[in-house]
Amino acid sequence: SVFPGVRLPVSSGSPGAQRFTASSEFDISSCPITFYGRTHQRAYVNFTRQNLVVCFSGFYGSRTDGDCIFGPLPDSGSAEFEQYQRIPVLETIVKYSVPSIDTRMDSPTVCLLSLQSTLALIKFGPRSTDAWLPGHQRLQTRRLVQLSVGQDRLGPLGLWVRTFWFLPPGAVYKPATEVSSPETCFRLTCDKDVVLTTSSCGPLERCLGNGSCIPAALYDAIFNPKLDEVCTVTGPALVDFRGGVTSVRDRCSYSLLSLPSVPDFQVVASFQERRRKDVSFLDGVTLRLGGPSVRVHLKQGGRVLVNDATLTLNSPDPLVHPAGVELSKDLTGVTAKVSLSNFTVSVFFDGYTAQIHLQGPVGSALHGLCDNASRSLADLRLPESSSTSCETQFTDTDDPTISCTKMTEHCNLLKEAPFSACDINPEPYITACTRTLCSYPDQDGLKCQFLEAYARTCRLKRNATLVGWRTKTECSHPEAFCQDRTCSDHEFCGEKTVGGDTRCFCRAIFASKYRDSNTLGDPTVCNQTSASLTLANCLLEDEGVDYAALHLKDLTCRGRMDEETHMVTFSFNGTNRCGTEVMNNNNQIIYQNTISNHGGSSSVITRRDQVFIDFSCVYSQEAIKAFKIRSSSVIKVITSGVWNYTLTMKAYTDAARTQPVESDTQVGLDQTIWVELKTDGLDGDLLSIVTESCWATNQESDNSSLRYDLIKNGCANPADPTVRVEGNGEGTSNRFSFNMFQFSGRSGNIYMHCKLQLCVKEGNSCIPKCNGARRRRSIRSRTGSPALISMVWTD
Repeated sequence: SVFPGVRLPVSSGSPGAQRFTASSEFDISSCPITFYGRTHQRAYVNFTRQNLVVCFSGFYGSRTDGDCIFGPLPDSGSAEFEQYQRIPVLETIVKYSVPSIDTRMDSPTVCLLSLQSTLALIKFGPRSTDAWLPGHQRLQTRRLVQLSVGQDRLGPLGLWVRTFWFLPPGAVYKPATEVSSPETCFRLTCDKDVVLTTSSCGPLERCLGNGSCIPAALYDAIFNPKLDEVCTVTGPALVDFRGGVTSVRDRCSYSLLSLPSVPDFQVVASFQERRRKDVSFLDGVTLRLGGPSVRVHLKQGGRVLVNDATLTLNSPDPLVHPAGVELSKDLTGVTAKVSLSNFTVSVFFDGYTAQIHLQGPVGSALHGLCDNASRSLADLRLPESSSTSCETQFTDTDDPTISCTKMTEHCNLLKEAPFSACDINPEPYITACTRTLCSYPDQDGLKCQFLEAYARTCRLKRNATLVGWRTKTECSHPEAFCQDRTCSDHEFCGEKTVGGDTRCFCRAIFASKYRDSNTLGDPTVCNQTSASLTLANCLLEDEGVDYAALHLKDLTCRGRMDEETHMVTFSFNGTNRCGTEVMNNNNQIIYQNTISNHGGSSSVITRRDQVFIDFSCVYSQEAIKAFKIRSSSVIKVITSGVWNYTLTMKAYTDAARTQPVESDTQVGLDQTIWVELKTDGLDGDLLSIVTESCWATNQESDNSSLRYDLIKNGCANPADPTVRVEGNGEGTSNRFSFNMFQFSGRSGNIYMHCKLQLCVKEGNSCIPKCNGARRRRSIRSRTGSPALISMVWTD
C-alpha cells in the first residue's frame, strides 16, 4: 500500500537497505509487490521534476510503460528501499489511518520504499488496497495518466497528509462510487472493497436513452420497424403471418405468398391426399420467378426440380441458380432463398412442412394465404389447378385408432416448458395440430411435425433454441422424413407398420378404384395376338408381394417396372407367347396366361403368400380381320438345267408345323405364320435350296410397285422384327415365319412371292451370312435358273 504523508517508525540503515538519488532498478524478488492483481519482482524508480515515480513494468525517460505509482519528491532528493521484520505498531498505525483495510500484513517482513518517511509501500493481504492516495482514495486504474497536487492538511494522529486526485483521461473512481449514463444505459460501480462492476443492455436488448433496456425485437418494432414473419404449412393446416389458421381439404394448388411490388414472384403450394381420401397434405412447394420462365419445385424426399429438370444437391454448400435462387440441402430438408427488391424470402420444405420466412419493410402489400388465412380458398386457387377433380370433397370411413383426447394432450405440450420459453403464441400451432391429428392417424412422424414447426419458428423469429424439447416429447429425429426416396405422382412416402422403414404407398383416392374392384392394376390390354397387364407396385407391396418374384407361365417372362410411374407390366406377343394358351371356343379365340410367384424353386415349402393372377383376351372371330389361304399348299414343278424337281410352299399356325393352314382356316392380323419351302427330287447330299428373297404385293404380279419385303439376300428383313428364317441353304427345304399384316389403307388379297436358287454344296458356302456378318457368296455354287413360287391370301 502507499501511504504518502504518514510518518513510519522505521530508521534507515537496516540490513539490505539500498539508497538512491537517481533513476534506479531494484531486485525485489525477496519481497515481491502485488499491484493490481499482478505480482512483480523488479521495481523501476525515477525522479522527475515534480514526482518520484515507481514502476513495475518499466520506466523510460518521461514515459511510463506499465503499472506505476506517482509520489512526491523527497525533501532530501534521495530515497531508500529497505526490508525489516514486522513491527506491530506499524500495522496498527496503517489500519488506523486507513480504516477500510480489513486484512493483515501477509508477510513476516516489511518492504519499504521510503522517501524520507514521506512515501512507503507496505505489502498487505489480497483484499488490501494496492495503491492509496492521501484522503484514503483507492486507485482503480493500472495506468495513471496525470497526477495533480493539492493543499496539505492535518491528518489523523496529527500526521500531515498531502491531498492528491486524478484528472481525465483515465478510468479512476473513488471507492463507493457509482457512475451511470442514461443515454447508453451504461452503469459502473466501484464499491468500498475496490470491486469494479459494470452493467449495460444485454446482447438481445436495446437502450431507450433513459436508462431503460427493452428487448431488441421490441425496440426494432418501435424505432426500426421491419417485417420478420414466418408462415407455416404442415399437412393440411396453415398458420399465417398473423397467427390465423386454416385447413385445405381439396387437392388443388394455392398461392401462399405474392408481392405486388415484385409481380414476377410467387410461392405456390400443391396439396394431395395420402392415407385418407378426405385429408389432403402439402405435397410440394414451387417458387415462380421471372414470369413463366423459372419454376423451382421443392418435392418430398429432398428433390429439387428447376423447370422439371432434376437438380442435384450433394454439397452442403449453397448452390446459386442463375435465376438468383440460393438452394441448400441438409438432413432436415431443402431451403430456397431469394432476395427481391427490399425483401428476402426463405422457403424451407422437409416433405411434410413448409415454412416461409419473410423479411422486408413494414407496411408492404402482401397477398396469399400466408398473408391472410381467412381468405376464401377459391380466391387463391390457381387457375391451372382449378378443376372439378381437384375441388371434389371426399369422405372416408372413421379410423378407430385415432384418439382425439390423446392427440389434444400431445398438442398442448406447446404450452409447457421448454416451449413456454418462447414468446411466440403457441395457440395457432396447437389448433393446427389438434385439427389434423383428430382426423388423421398418428403415422409417418406427423405429430412431431407441429412441434418441430413451432420450435423452428421460434428459432427463425427470436433466434432462440428450445433446449430439450425433443427429449420431452420423444421426437428424437430431426432428419427429414423419407429423405432421398422418390415416389411417383400417385404415391407418397410413408413409414411401414413393422420395422420403422419407409416405402412408397398408394394415395388413397388412387388405390380406392382398384380396391373397390378387388384388383391390383388396370384391365388387360388386348391387341390381336398380344396382350399386356399392368399392376401398381404400391398395391403389390400392400399385399406383401415383391414384383421381382412374379412371372408368367414361362418363368423367363417377368414384369418390367416403369422407373417414373412404378407400374409393373407383364406382356406376351406372337413372337414370344410366354407360355400363353390359345383356345377356340365356338366363335371365340381365347389367349390365356397367368402371373404368379409359384415355380422356379426346388423347395417343397414356401413362407410367402402365393400369387395367381389370370388374364386373358377373348376375340369374337366375326370381329377379327381374318385372312384365308386360297390354296392350302402351292406345288410347282421346276426344271432347272439338268435338274427336275417339285417345289412346295405350305403355311402352318405353329412352329412345329403340325397344324397346317387350310382353306377354311382364319388367320388374324399380327398372328404368327410359319411357311415351309420344300423340294422333292433333289439329291440332298449334292444340292441345297437357298431362299434368296420373299416379298408381298397387293397385286398378282410379282413386280408390283407396292411391295413389302420379308426376306432379302437370303436373310430376314431387319426392318421387321417378326420375320425369322431357319435352315436356309442347309438342305433341300427351309422355313421362315412372320406375323400376318395387311397393306395400310388397302384391302383385298395379299400375294406372297418367294425366289429360290439351287446351290451345289461346298462346305457351308450355300448358307447366307446374316445378322450383320459379311455374306459369303460363291457364284460357282449357284446353279440353274431361280425358281419363283407364289401364295395368295384372301380377306
